[in-house]
Amino acid sequence: MKKNFLLKGGRVIDPARGVDQIMDLGVLDGRMVDPGQVPDPEVVELGGLVVTPGFIDLHVHLRQPGNTGAETIASGTRAAAAGGFTAVVAMPNTNPAADTAGAIEYLRQTAARKGVVRVLPCGCMTKNYAGAEMAGIGGLKSAGVVALSDDGRCIQDHALMRHVVEYASSFGLPILDHCEENTLKASGVMHEGKWSVLLGMEGIPAMSEELMVARDVMLARLTGGRIHIQHVSSGGSVELIRQARAGGLPVTGEVTPHHLALTDECIKSYDTNYKMNPPLRSEADRQALIAGLVDDTLTVIATDHAPHTRTAKLVEFDNAPFGIVGLETALGVVLTKLYATGIMPLDRLVAKFTTGPAAVLGMNDYSLAPGHPADLTIFAPDQEWVVDAEKFQSLGRNTPFHGMTLRGRPRATVVGGQFVFNTLE
Repeated sequence: MKKNFLLKGGRVIDPARGVDQIMDLGVLDGRMVDPGQVPDPEVVELGGLVVTPGFIDLHVHLRQPGNTGAETIASGTRAAAAGGFTAVVAMPNTNPAADTAGAIEYLRQTAARKGVVRVLPCGCMTKNYAGAEMAGIGGLKSAGVVALSDDGRCIQDHALMRHVVEYASSFGLPILDHCEENTLKASGVMHEGKWSVLLGMEGIPAMSEELMVARDVMLARLTGGRIHIQHVSSGGSVELIRQARAGGLPVTGEVTPHHLALTDECIKSYDTNYKMNPPLRSEADRQALIAGLVDDTLTVIATDHAPHTRTAKLVEFDNAPFGIVGLETALGVVLTKLYATGIMPLDRLVAKFTTGPAAVLGMNDYSLAPGHPADLTIFAPDQEWVVDAEKFQSLGRNTPFHGMTLRGRPRATVVGGQFVFNTLE
């Protein structure tokens, strides 16, 4: 593909500018320009396709260093590109944990060599994400982190969490929090409710999440620090975030495609690919999540892409690790469940993948305006396809969507003016 090109005849949806129309876009030297400014362009015909600012995933586990059998930065970023994502925020719960400037530098250098999309580093809130002692947040900021998280774990010490939020705020860093009260979660493996009783499995009550969401809302009120609630799964959590936002607090929330599409009833098959944390909850919770997305209580869709090796999941449900892969199915699942059914229009769903996550990171002018980096997602909103996990770019095959027919598929992904994924020809 030439360095300079013209994207012709696509439906451009650019939420930051309120654009939703058929129009041409020009790319010159890796940046967006007026189409008339591109000399001798290669023309890429996009009739019938949608073009948007590049999707950002706030919640991705790349597993490197420490578990490269499950995923690497190279394979994870290829999966991101195939899913339409131009940037991913890499969770810090690697081995060793991303709790030092050196660990962040390793991630940045490896991503520069091996990655095909932008990898945005996230640093730990606590040393070794152990929840006992605050990490060196100033050093992490200097190393280039865009946020802080102990994802996979939740700080149980409220005084420590307060100090982390206050200190992060002084550096302008948002907190991405995995909300879970450990004593209520205990050794649960699925949502506590009708199906946990019928299946004879230990449940995780929704209150385990909601208690810490309420804690974080109070900390946002106390400190003024920005707190983003990861993978919201319960209706109670949605209501807490709704009230916080109505009160003007700097609290945001994300929802995953799998929590929008699936419920705890799926676990009656005992398929470990339905095991994730937070767990799939009730149909009432799923409907509350959708309502929260519709009314902008939840401003972000993120995958919580969590690859595991085949053997790790090939055990009894109780003993299997939590987590599923999500980068390559996210758009299809969301469009199938929300757009094709008429629940949400396309422009508002695009915002959940673009301006929503960008705002959490403080990128408040994220658009395809001239002069901006040419990071673009191109997709076919009505294309039907069957999920085949064996064809994933990710090393992970742990998806409950294998064999499912979805509607809506990425066709090309452009990062800095370069096609890093392309099925247009």
